[in-house]
Amino acid sequence: MSPNRLLAILLGVVAALVLVIGGFSVVLLLSGRGGDEGSPSGVTTGTGAGGSKSGAGAVLRLPGADPITLDPALAGDSTSAEYIVELFSGLVTIDQKLSLQLDLAESYEVSADGLTFTFKLRDNAVFQSGRRVTASDVQWSIDRAASPVPVGATQPSTTALAYLGDIDGVRERFFGQAPSVRGLQVVDERTIRIRLKEALPPPLFLAKLSYPTAFVVDRQQLESNPRNWTRKPNGTGPYQLKEWRLGERIVLQANQRFYRGAPPLPQVLYDLQGGSALTRFENNELDVAAIGLADIERARDPSNVLSKLYQQAPQFTIFYIAFNTKVPPFDDVNVRRALAQAIDRKKVATVTFNNMWLPATGVLPPQLPGFTAEDKSLPFDPAAARASLKASKYGSADKLPPIILTEVGGGAEAGIDTQAFLEQWKTELGLRVEIRQTDFATFLADQDSGRLQMFNAGWIMDYPDAEDVIDLKFHSASSLNDLGYSNAQVDKLLDAARVNKDPVQRVQQYQQAERLIIADVAWIPLYFAQSHVVVNKDVQGWFVPPMVIPRLRFVRLNR
Repeated sequence: MSPNRLLAILLGVVAALVLVIGGFSVVLLLSGRGGDEGSPSGVTTGTGAGGSKSGAGAVLRLPGADPITLDPALAGDSTSAEYIVELFSGLVTIDQKLSLQLDLAESYEVSADGLTFTFKLRDNAVFQSGRRVTASDVQWSIDRAASPVPVGATQPSTTALAYLGDIDGVRERFFGQAPSVRGLQVVDERTIRIRLKEALPPPLFLAKLSYPTAFVVDRQQLESNPRNWTRKPNGTGPYQLKEWRLGERIVLQANQRFYRGAPPLPQVLYDLQGGSALTRFENNELDVAAIGLADIERARDPSNVLSKLYQQAPQFTIFYIAFNTKVPPFDDVNVRRALAQAIDRKKVATVTFNNMWLPATGVLPPQLPGFTAEDKSLPFDPAAARASLKASKYGSADKLPPIILTEVGGGAEAGIDTQAFLEQWKTELGLRVEIRQTDFATFLADQDSGRLQMFNAGWIMDYPDAEDVIDLKFHSASSLNDLGYSNAQVDKLLDAARVNKDPVQRVQQYQQAERLIIADVAWIPLYFAQSHVVVNKDVQGWFVPPMVIPRLRFVRLNR
């Protein structure tokens, strides 16, 4: 979504940015307004299913937002993903320690040539209706996601090629050149065989299967109710959808048939009504709330009651300004470089955002394999910026075509960091940039189709591997490359890293590609995200992973 999961709207951020979680896009509000808690912080390992139960009727109350979709094959935003990873599941999942774990599958084998993965399903894996999950269900679900227009959908998946495209026959199925995915074989009721086009390191392919595009859906339900099946999806996850009132609330209920045991937490209520999540938290209407700029000093003040409930945690998330490298004037690297050198993102991160986010040092976020603390990005250098613009084929700002920067929003003015950048571009380069604000869904559609000239966005990792951002966003053949970016040397490095089974060499190849991408200024890396939340003391086992993964079954309430 684009790839993988996450709870989506970081309540409170002050600039409206779009975050594509590795596939999941998210609108992040760093302001004092409420939003979704898609990445609360604090890491406390909790009991899993089968642990101490919460009190009968206990309800965890969270801020939330209406999902764009609950169809795993279509989701590309973190808001949707937060619900999907609780309602559905696949062969593989990622646990609280960010380790790959088998989910619907109880075992797997890899052929000697590395091309074939054979999965054996759990005997007790069932849909929420009680029907047993079979290998045919897995085969049909993956084939459906890869089809030109999935059953029950009105458009193709924007993530299928990125996450399932390594499976033999997925591309042909996606483009309508084959009636089914030839690399999927049902061996028997509990065994499915998946053949790849080329041998990948097993952890990489398994990680891709943890993305929602590979989740299992109920064929019988979709074929009998294709238009409205997501209003009451029959998934295999730890929770089932009890109620969804648009703009009001979503209620998830523990799945008593879940194959790992019924979750200790009976119900989770997502309040979708907006407003200040922190105010509702202080009024004891919510159990978790994000901290925004207006309240961060209160949370950091040891004498304030909020400080005892405050948690902070890093996220596998990068915010950036992106350029469509096929559209003038950004088809000229010198123009892109000039804009990057003319903004002081470090000052914005430290002063404007009060150190709630970290200035980005590159594309790979902290704690991700391949990250280095060395600042590889272009520094703020007005003289160098003017020299870069002069070296472009345009020569000066007055000869540039009109420039439009698109961001998510509907206010009277741009986000506060965008305003700072606009002023710096005007002051240092004599350049005027027009701002276009749009709603989230329209932004995603325009981004996916390559219609945006320049835009604010973000990326949340789907799994802890550099491939999930460096390859998916910058390889010239990637379906998620929304920049028109192409560098033959980068492609060569990424092609090699994708199949390299030496983890040290793989990381080095991604690091080399990262430096080339930064030198090409396809993105201006801005900030690495951190989550800032307060958590009710009655909540036990709450943790904030750096990306979207299932977590509700590890939580319980002491009330």
